[in-house]
Amino acid sequence: MSAHGDVDMGHTVAGWTGTVVAVLGSTVTGGALCLGWTPGLWLGLALLVLSVLATWVLHLAGWGKPSGPRPHSQRDWRVRDTAAHAGHAQCVGCRVAARGVPGPAAAPALP
Repeated sequence: MSAHGDVDMGHTVAGWTGTVVAVLGSTVTGGALCLGWTPGLWLGLALLVLSVLATWVLHLAGWGKPSGPRPHSQRDWRVRDTAAHAGHAQCVGCRVAARGVPGPAAAPALP
């Protein structure tokens, strides 16, 4: 049993990749700020943007999972989410990609 009970807490390939790239971007940005190196600031900020994009793309490819309880067989971080192509109900990333979002309701007919 994990320390978090039945909740996975986002331990996924997408989550770990985004975290590593974001830490690297923050380190580069902080070092460049201390050294007064302007190109380094832009490089660090670009890495931070890349971390968001990489996490989002990996999530949409099935390497991220929605938060909440999961069966024990799907808790390992190396297991792909087979439901990712349909979208997750309350997922902001899936909504931005227009996955799992119902189409617009039909307008009522005028009398």
